[in-house]
Amino acid sequence: MAVMTLTTQTADRLEIADVLARYAYAVDSGDWDRLDSVFTEDALIDYTSAGGVRGRRDEAKAWLADVLRHWPGRLHLIGVMSVTFDGDGDEAAVSAAFADTLAPSREAIAADTSGLIQGGGWYHHRMVRTPAGWRSRELVEEQTWRTMR
Repeated sequence: MAVMTLTTQTADRLEIADVLARYAYAVDSGDWDRLDSVFTEDALIDYTSAGGVRGRRDEAKAWLADVLRHWPGRLHLIGVMSVTFDGDGDEAAVSAAFADTLAPSREAIAADTSGLIQGGGWYHHRMVRTPAGWRSRELVEEQTWRTMR
């Protein structure tokens, strides 16, 4: 059990922000094993609002690897993070806005290129403090907009 002081809460918020950054880097780089440092082994990940899978961490990793190979150019921007800690400070509800771009190439392409996808929404995590640091036990993606060419 963590004692929630302003110092520990600030440190926890910074570590949670780092978990979100690791998530974005893992997805954008295709370093799927990096997601092991984002999610607990039994995490439930729900991408259904974007037409994706709902499953455990390894199922989500396999789905991401399969689907995103079609868009080698990827960039996620994550911000506007809201963190609400539970009573003892060992769990937190985390919501963060995101915008993403999926491109059919890593090379420069015209903005009207077929296959270019842009979108955004919210990532809603249920984070837990583990011996290895903060991890997401649950992620629900709430896609609020998407454009496709």
